[in-house]
Amino acid sequence: MRNSIIAQYLFSLSLLILLLSECGGALDTVYANQVFKDGETIVSSGSTFELGFFSTRMSKNRYLGIWYKKISLCTVVWLANRDTPITHNSGMFKLSSDGNLEILSGSNTMVWSSESTVSRGSNSSVLRLLDSGNLVVSEMDNYKNIIWQSFDHPGDTLLPGMKIRKDLITGIGPTMEWNSWKSPDDPSTGVYTNILDTNGYPQILGLRGQVVISRLGPWNGLGYSGLPIDKENPIYNAEFVVNEREIYCSYELKSSVVQRIILTSDGRTRMMHWIERSQEWIVYGDLKVDNCDRFGLCGPYGSCSINKRPPCTCLPGFEPTSPEEWDVSDWSGGCKRKTPLTCGDVNADRFRKITGVKVPDTRRAWYNVSMTLEECEMACRMKCNCTAYANLDISSGGSGCLIWFDELMDIREYDADDHIYIRIAASDLAGQQIDPNKKKRVVTSVLSFSSAALLLCAGAYAYRKRKNTLQVKDQGDFEYALDKKNTSVQTQLLGDIPFICLYKVIKATNNFSVSNKIGEGGFGSVYKGVLEDGQEVAVKRLSGTSQQGIEEFRNELISISKLQHRNLVKLLGYCIHGNEMILIYEYMVNKCLDSIIFDETRSSMLDWPQRFGIIHGIARGILYLHQDSRVQIIHRDLKAGNILLDDDMNPKISDFGLARKFVGHDSIGKTKKVVGTYGYISPEYAVHGRFSIKSDVFSFGVLVLEIVSGKKNKEFSHVDHSDNLLGHAWRLYKQGRSIELINTSLHASCVVHEVIRSIHVALLCVQHHAKDRPTMFSVLLMLVSESDLPPPKQPAFFTEEESTSKLESDSSLDEYTITLLYPRS
Repeated sequence: MRNSIIAQYLFSLSLLILLLSECGGALDTVYANQVFKDGETIVSSGSTFELGFFSTRMSKNRYLGIWYKKISLCTVVWLANRDTPITHNSGMFKLSSDGNLEILSGSNTMVWSSESTVSRGSNSSVLRLLDSGNLVVSEMDNYKNIIWQSFDHPGDTLLPGMKIRKDLITGIGPTMEWNSWKSPDDPSTGVYTNILDTNGYPQILGLRGQVVISRLGPWNGLGYSGLPIDKENPIYNAEFVVNEREIYCSYELKSSVVQRIILTSDGRTRMMHWIERSQEWIVYGDLKVDNCDRFGLCGPYGSCSINKRPPCTCLPGFEPTSPEEWDVSDWSGGCKRKTPLTCGDVNADRFRKITGVKVPDTRRAWYNVSMTLEECEMACRMKCNCTAYANLDISSGGSGCLIWFDELMDIREYDADDHIYIRIAASDLAGQQIDPNKKKRVVTSVLSFSSAALLLCAGAYAYRKRKNTLQVKDQGDFEYALDKKNTSVQTQLLGDIPFICLYKVIKATNNFSVSNKIGEGGFGSVYKGVLEDGQEVAVKRLSGTSQQGIEEFRNELISISKLQHRNLVKLLGYCIHGNEMILIYEYMVNKCLDSIIFDETRSSMLDWPQRFGIIHGIARGILYLHQDSRVQIIHRDLKAGNILLDDDMNPKISDFGLARKFVGHDSIGKTKKVVGTYGYISPEYAVHGRFSIKSDVFSFGVLVLEIVSGKKNKEFSHVDHSDNLLGHAWRLYKQGRSIELINTSLHASCVVHEVIRSIHVALLCVQHHAKDRPTMFSVLLMLVSESDLPPPKQPAFFTEEESTSKLESDSSLDEYTITLLYPRS
């Protein structure tokens, strides 16, 4: 699932069905011929799930279903009579003597049956609701002999342990598909279906009616092609099995979290995670993230990329079938070969390796698990209609063979290890030889904007710098010159971020008026602006004297254009014109966190519940960057000044100028140029230039201690010792006095156990060695759970006078290195 996996903390009422259950007596086992009526329930042995009759929020119809018992917002995971509801409260449910489940109306009319039977005598079967959420009919004297189970008949929800399966022995598979509800309040079968398609090489398809609208790429040994690989996933194990007996996909939880996969009534497949503290479901992963997830958007032999505009291009050796249609953004006709293949001559054609792609639709593919890649190529060469080949399994260097016949459909670009060999004419391959010197040159493609945009801007304003101001004149006086330093900015990773004319930016900021200025940093100045539609924005303008701004601009634009999360500041647009390089963000009413928590007067604006919520929001945003975004992002400059607050005091992480992205398994970087902000940088980064996700974890720990105490780490002082804030928090923890760290303005609102737990988690985050620090996923779970926490080790940069000589030496080295850092204001 996309890590997309504790991705953006979205709470959707449309995904939560509020039940009006009238629970009476609770049973844990039902025997043959035993009946229970509307108002009674069956409860799993561990009280995880409950089965009974219920109505949805907007209907009086009664359904028999299973829901979570201990979750306050009751959520249905399975229904029996979804298409045959009872219209009154007189329903009955029973297990017949032959093992058949039946739902009867008040007139004893059967409205639903499991159609399951056992050949033994009366009272030989028993019904149980397991802690997994599986409703099971089995033989009374042998529970392992299952007659019928609800896991074989899913509705819109997949639970851990449930298999989407086809039995290759019998040729049938009752769980080859699952269906959406018709609407959030109508559980009858909807128009959306996910199926395990076993034609060619198995894959999961999303349908609307009979039309394929999405496709989860085939299993490649590490994960599903087209989805980021879960690196050391602490929550669940995904499994995909193809053997001589069966084909199935499943997942199992590795922790005590509550999760489910739901196909929503609007056709989205989401993995949901229950947060007990906030009493809400959040989206851990979403299989559909952008337009490139639409099946066949770019047609045959077309490739989709959200980082290109337009998103569709033809594969090497191909060209648009209808250039006229492509000119009007209709790519459904796809592409055709530039040069026809020569069938029968195995040396006339060549194969072009395409890396970082979601492999094509495999319904017209053939596979062999034992062939090598060389054997796979030869097999493809011998077939005139073979169009491509690839490894079946990309783990451990690659193995197996996957061959495509006829058209290649539904390819998309993404950062991953998947690659495919496309068959093209030798002449086309020869015409695409890459200049070997290009590998030695730095990619410096110009971030240009369309000629149409330039013409519109040209007719609207004149650009001329005079004494650091811009004079807007009539359309007859237009100047444009692309400054050389802008040529380092890339364009291929912008996604859907719009270009905004400089004229509109000037108008929005009142010609960058000093009265509109709301901040300033190493990048340049930030202005408040109002666009023509009335939307308030923050305009970040590169300073003409900034030495870091150009690289930061490029890095921030490329990084944040791929990110969407409620706890990340949203980039609304950009502008490049001459020497002007500008980013336009959503406007945050309450500005940055440090302007509040470090101000004696304004600090009272944030009580403890608000600060605790800000801590959680920051953690969720960092987790998204580290695990759930398309590419793994390490921010490298997390600090109170880069946390913005909206009008509801929700935190938004900003300033991605120093961020670094990682692809695949390489998640540790090293640099000779250590940059960041004093007081937030981890020791391994300061001393050795090594940074990883644990560097951000360290910065988060510092942030938490600053939020709790209202004191800056780098400016902290105490009359009894010379420690920084980390050292002071460590002293108090060892003495059992952590609560004394809290800011005086929070005494009236603090929740003591939350404060102490937050400090404890922060100390775990700022431990000296990166390997000792938790991941952000563990941090979030520790913050929302009440389980025991491991004891923290000594924090980094701790300068207790009684330290050993070794620690003093390490500390002095750290301090020496830090003094050489470039602090970003």
